[in-house]
Amino acid sequence: MAAPRYTVDPDRLDGVVADPLFRAVAAEAAVQGLPAYAIGGFVRDRLIGRPCKDIDFVVEGDGMAFAAGVATRLNAGPVHVFKNFGTAMFTLRGAATTGADDLQVEFVGARRESYSRHSRKPEVVPGSIRDDQERRDFTINALAISLNAGSVGALVDPFGGLLHLDQGLIRTPLDPDITFSDDPLRMLRAVRFANQLGFTIDPETFAAIGRNAERLEIISAERIHGELNKIIACDRPSIGFNLMHDSGLLQRFFPEFVALRGAEEKHGIGHKDNFHHTLQVLDNVCAASVDLWLRWGAVLHDIAKPLTKRFVPGQGWTFHGHEDKGARMVPGIFRRLKLPLDEKMRFVQKLVALHLRPIALTKEEVTDSAVRRLLFDAGDDIDALMILCRADITSKNERKKDRYLRNYELVMRKLRDVEEMDRVRNFQPPVTGEDIMRAFGIAPSKVIGDIKTVIKDAILDGRIANDRAQAWQLMLDEGARLGLAPVAGMERPD
Repeated sequence: MAAPRYTVDPDRLDGVVADPLFRAVAAEAAVQGLPAYAIGGFVRDRLIGRPCKDIDFVVEGDGMAFAAGVATRLNAGPVHVFKNFGTAMFTLRGAATTGADDLQVEFVGARRESYSRHSRKPEVVPGSIRDDQERRDFTINALAISLNAGSVGALVDPFGGLLHLDQGLIRTPLDPDITFSDDPLRMLRAVRFANQLGFTIDPETFAAIGRNAERLEIISAERIHGELNKIIACDRPSIGFNLMHDSGLLQRFFPEFVALRGAEEKHGIGHKDNFHHTLQVLDNVCAASVDLWLRWGAVLHDIAKPLTKRFVPGQGWTFHGHEDKGARMVPGIFRRLKLPLDEKMRFVQKLVALHLRPIALTKEEVTDSAVRRLLFDAGDDIDALMILCRADITSKNERKKDRYLRNYELVMRKLRDVEEMDRVRNFQPPVTGEDIMRAFGIAPSKVIGDIKTVIKDAILDGRIANDRAQAWQLMLDEGARLGLAPVAGMERPD
């Protein structure tokens, strides 16, 4: 087992109960005569020295009324009550407990849960702190701090969560088959916590994920993509993707990505495993950017390779058109996973469609024309595209990799030089359709688009500058070629 990334230090709990929030909770517990505990992620993160922006309290009683009493003591509020869930929440401004400016504080009554086979929504009845800890997903999330007279500050740990935290181990409090069958989302949470914290999933817990992977069918796409996005947001998402694949989870909701796996050989010629290549690209992007949607661009950049793979005698393996087909696949994947179908999706689609363009430039002499066209097509997304394309250089041939990286730097310099000189990023034609109609006295028609295309291509090819006077003259020349005569007085741009 690999050493965990954190030092677990119980002394980090010292002084927590002196914080005004904890003092207020302890005082309210004494007045109401109700046992109260801090529980879950805050306790875990405090023990390993990880920042936390929210904190949960469990009360053996009415958590909503308890929250109102604590908020009054702290002059905090407003208190938001969620009766269907038996919870109440308020924001504590300028909280010192976690070092955060604001702290989300939630209270819930201790409860016991039971589940039906076809839903992750439990039947809930009041319970004890032990019942509440049993229903938690993992032992490291079941740790609690007592805020009760005679035991204030004591760690309540019936399932060995402190030991598992020290071991860097993800393990369920109860039988993992029951835990995962009751709420299958916990299987993705196990992967996510392992990836985020650098922990290992206990072998029996991991085996239970495999046995229960099909239970993901009762989980909504929104819940699934919520956990998937948190995995993609990790420093090295490849860890989580490999865990999801090896446990059988990935196959349940992302078959297109699973299809990337495997390297085929024919006549002694093989191709790389695009599953592992994509994960390397994703990790590379994560080292350069925290942008979630740029990371999704890495996830999907080669998604169509299994559908475009061909073996051509004399050439070997080809994946012609995978960038175009992949871009067309993006909306369907986003729709199925209930990801946003807005500018975020269009950004990912653009990255997938364009990701080969800069790489192609590294393999040949870089022309100003090719650079202008890339700038025109990418617009403001050129910087994100270049991060993806640099990340896509994963060759194990160090000589080839060094050559591509050197050429990549040449392309970057060209991009900067051409952009500074020609201003083609987010290029707007210096002659508009309205200009063409006024110049020739014509109504809207196909010829206007044809003339605009000629002007655009001339600018991008470097035959004329991105200049209104030169573009106007080319418009007149092209109009004359098409048999159009300018309106009197329109021979020069206004």
